[in-house]
Amino acid sequence: MKIALDAMGGDLAPRSPVLGTLQFLQDQTSGMEVILVGDKTILIEELGGSTPKGIRIHHTTQVVTMHEQGSKAIKTKPDSSIVQGINLVKDGLADAFVSAGHTGAIIATSLLSLGCIEGLRRPALAAHIPTATGGKIICDVGANPDARPEHMLQFAIMAAIYFDHVEGKSNPKIGLVNIGSEPSKGSELYQETHKLLKKELPNDFIGNVEGRHLLDSPADILICDGFVGNTILKFGESWVSLFIGQLNKQIMNKRSYQMVARMLQPVFTNLKKLYDYEEFGGVPLLGVNEVVIVSHGNSSPKAVKNSLLAAKKCITENLLGDIQHGIIEHMVVVN
Repeated sequence: MKIALDAMGGDLAPRSPVLGTLQFLQDQTSGMEVILVGDKTILIEELGGSTPKGIRIHHTTQVVTMHEQGSKAIKTKPDSSIVQGINLVKDGLADAFVSAGHTGAIIATSLLSLGCIEGLRRPALAAHIPTATGGKIICDVGANPDARPEHMLQFAIMAAIYFDHVEGKSNPKIGLVNIGSEPSKGSELYQETHKLLKKELPNDFIGNVEGRHLLDSPADILICDGFVGNTILKFGESWVSLFIGQLNKQIMNKRSYQMVARMLQPVFTNLKKLYDYEEFGGVPLLGVNEVVIVSHGNSSPKAVKNSLLAAKKCITENLLGDIQHGIIEHMVVVN
């Protein structure tokens, strides 16, 4: 199995991609190769002067920065780590691509180079969010700021299949993120999406889910457009970090609190692990013809390692094939 990794993408590149790759390979058996895509001179230096077993470098000379227009990357930066990494998958030289780089460039290049699976209108990003009773999937979280009801239906189908792969639960319950529980609430997009989900997924769709019930509703899948999903996801990440920071500040203000905190350290550690995005690595770009994993821009080596694990799991469990089958079942709706 070969996984192409964008070694120049992300806030902490190239160090995080290199260290994350080394950590990943330490836990793997033979037959696994990571192709580091990026400037060979820089990567050799990060690797300590030589290329370890299980690592190959694909040299590139360009990097897509976060300030560039992602949709033009394939034309303006053809020798970038993103474009070349996706081309490795397109040409059959890699089984998956992983990147913490420019999300827009990853999506645009994937669409142009790999294409969507037959019958699919739009790809989507599905993120795993932990809760007290098990994880949930929220989709879309950034690939589609604008969407139509038929797109949202396909998001639900793909997210449900992905949820089965992540949580091992078939036929998950699906909820539509909205400002009220009544079918008439929300914009025209959400009202029409409610009707379509109810019609096409009558056994799985449970209706609207308000923001205050995102984490405790019966819904396993939370469907929304990419603008709403990305806002929710980033708010959640910032809130967890802020809460942990304030908790530490309060504890350090009093000696008596510090004594109790030492006793509760295992509890704090478990809570941080539960809500740490790094534990889940990247998220798959659902709907494109190959496995593409989009990682957090601030990915640490641990997050990179887990993104590579996510790519491996998508390949070994045939996530792409299962999504293709799911979309075909509903082809009559989306044609």
